[in-house]
Amino acid sequence: MTFACKHHEFETDTCRRLKCDCIMGRRGCVLEGRVTLTEDVKKKLQEIEKDRSVSKSSVSDTA
Repeated sequence: MTFACKHHEFETDTCRRLKCDCIMGRRGCVLEGRVTLTEDVKKKLQEIEKDRSVSKSSVSDTA
């Protein structure tokens, strides 16, 4: 995969803007809507969102 992004940290493959793993085209990415995501990437993003929503609900349950 070849792309250029000023927010991409090449050594760690992370996004400086979002402060997480670099997944080109994810929500908040400067390339969002400008690239076509593969089914594998879409599935990975869905899993991340699912995990994030579970984490938020468990935090709100303890508050």
